[in-house]
Amino acid sequence: MTVHFIGAGPGDPELLTLKAQRLIRSCPVCLYAGSLVPEAVVAEAPEGARVLDTAPMTLEDTHGEIVAAHGRGEDVARVHSGDPSLYGAIAEQIRLLKRDGIPYDITPGVPAYAAAAAALGQELTIPEVAQSIILTRVSMKSTSMPANETLENFARTGATLAIHLGVRALREIERVLIPHYGPDCPVVVAYRVGWPDEAFLRGTLTDIRAKVRDEKITRTALIMVGPALGNIQDFKDSALYDPAMPHVLRPRVKV
Repeated sequence: MTVHFIGAGPGDPELLTLKAQRLIRSCPVCLYAGSLVPEAVVAEAPEGARVLDTAPMTLEDTHGEIVAAHGRGEDVARVHSGDPSLYGAIAEQIRLLKRDGIPYDITPGVPAYAAAAAALGQELTIPEVAQSIILTRVSMKSTSMPANETLENFARTGATLAIHLGVRALREIERVLIPHYGPDCPVVVAYRVGWPDEAFLRGTLTDIRAKVRDEKITRTALIMVGPALGNIQDFKDSALYDPAMPHVLRPRVKV
């Protein structure tokens, strides 16, 4: 018996990996976070499978289901949104599994920032514009952030920011980031990426809060900030395909 932590991606069932789909189809128990994972993702659980939405459940509740499945010798598909390694709340589940000697493995999924970039039709790492992406969040009512992991510290880098759980803190995000990125820095708010009602709001640090308010977006949104999100056309080509830059797979310089 094994507990399979499965990254379901941002919402679109077609963004499931083949491995994720195979595991969901084979496990007689499926626990999924229904507030973030659409039912279509777990629709292919086997006939007669125990499929439970864990949104109203506690950690003890979900672990109890896993312990019962372990006693029956049944594999469990523990389906999380995005990639389980990012804000998946799997660490505390794994701690209990280790305590009770229950085997587990992890299948990665498409993270929201990658799905958002794909939907926007752009690269996030543009030569000499942006080469780093910081994945972070704001505290709000969730677990507090470590002392050094402040938005201000990250802003000093000038890197592209992908801010989770922050759509209700846009006033504070604006206050902290404008001194570092400038008032006209591009911002994208990606709402329910991969779901049928997904939406993308483009703006700047100055006007994005009003746009979000007008659309009444209050949850399930990713905030992306940085120059790379603008309509940049004047940038240097990557050295990857530059004929003047030989590498091990292209050793000769073309003339």
